[in-house]
Amino acid sequence: MLALQYVRSIPSFALVRASGGNPEVATSALSMLHFGDVPEPSLPASGWLRVLPSLSGICGSDLAAIGGHASLYLDPLTSYPFVPGHEVVGVLEDGSRVVVEPALGCLVRGIDPPCARCAEGRPGLCYNVTEGPIDVGLQTGYCADTGGGWGEVLVAHRSQVHAVPDGLSDEAAVLIEPFACCVHAALRGGATKDDVVVVMGAGTIGLLTVAAIKLFTPPRRLIAVAKHPTQRDLALKLGADQVIAPADTFQRIRFATGARRLDGMDRSLLLGGADITFECVGRADSLSDAVRFTRGGGTVVAVGMPGDEKVDWAAIWQRELTVTGAYAYGAEPKRKGRRTFELALEAAPELHLETLTGPLYPLSEYRDAIAYAMGAGRLGAVKVAFDLRGLRA
Repeated sequence: MLALQYVRSIPSFALVRASGGNPEVATSALSMLHFGDVPEPSLPASGWLRVLPSLSGICGSDLAAIGGHASLYLDPLTSYPFVPGHEVVGVLEDGSRVVVEPALGCLVRGIDPPCARCAEGRPGLCYNVTEGPIDVGLQTGYCADTGGGWGEVLVAHRSQVHAVPDGLSDEAAVLIEPFACCVHAALRGGATKDDVVVVMGAGTIGLLTVAAIKLFTPPRRLIAVAKHPTQRDLALKLGADQVIAPADTFQRIRFATGARRLDGMDRSLLLGGADITFECVGRADSLSDAVRFTRGGGTVVAVGMPGDEKVDWAAIWQRELTVTGAYAYGAEPKRKGRRTFELALEAAPELHLETLTGPLYPLSEYRDAIAYAMGAGRLGAVKVAFDLRGLRA
């Protein structure tokens, strides 16, 4: 089958990382990304299905891996070579449209009894990601045996596939996976009607986090920090009460919360500030700001995938902050155990997610697609994706 495959190579990783993730280097013949024919994944066991991807998004975590910025923490949780692509809408062999829930937990791996975390309905935290009939991997798109959305065929356990409603286009459905992540993050944060909430970053994850908070945990005031004009417009459409530029973050949050601002030798801090901050960038500067403008006793939710970032822990210590991660999805205790994907699919139609998707590229134009995705915010795009529908024509 035709696919893009990520082939592990320490020299290539070092070369791409040294280039700063330059897209020309990251997609060159010397990179870890290879385009061509690869073996089609086989069905590992009963209960597994073939999925033919229609659209597959290019995620920030994919770009981090391709650009040499991904955390090495994830290396032993991944098997190589793998076909990337975990944001997938596709069709089954009977023609029905589905989205894929990528987490490869105990149920998917045929482990019974399940580990403690899977028993809680949290497959993203599975202890058995090295077991069962498939190789190690936290998710589809990072496992050598499952394939991924950047190829003509992937395999998924029947528990991973969710039917797409007829009224939801492929362009909207390809965003269900990241939207589910953001619904999970919003519920993890647990904002109330009395809170001032800040969302740092307005890429795909930041914008969908704004939408999820507005729908599921609406606060007293929802502030988005957005860098580019298109991002600012979309943040307002998706439910932000106020959108501020990164350079104005401390001053605007100070006014919104009645906090006091103190300017130090390296950066500012607020006495008072946001009740809950959703950090959707995953970079050191953004993380460092978040812990300095979140009020004492407040909460910071890490939603964007971080790498090996340096953050001054003094603010976390002195402010007694609660810092929590938000990864993947599962059964949501704050919604009577309903699965995050179900919540996302139900909420999606009113958001018109299709307006966030594009441009679309065939796999053969992967160099242009990845370069565009790396500059998406600056170029006025949100979700760049591969269109594989033509391969079935």
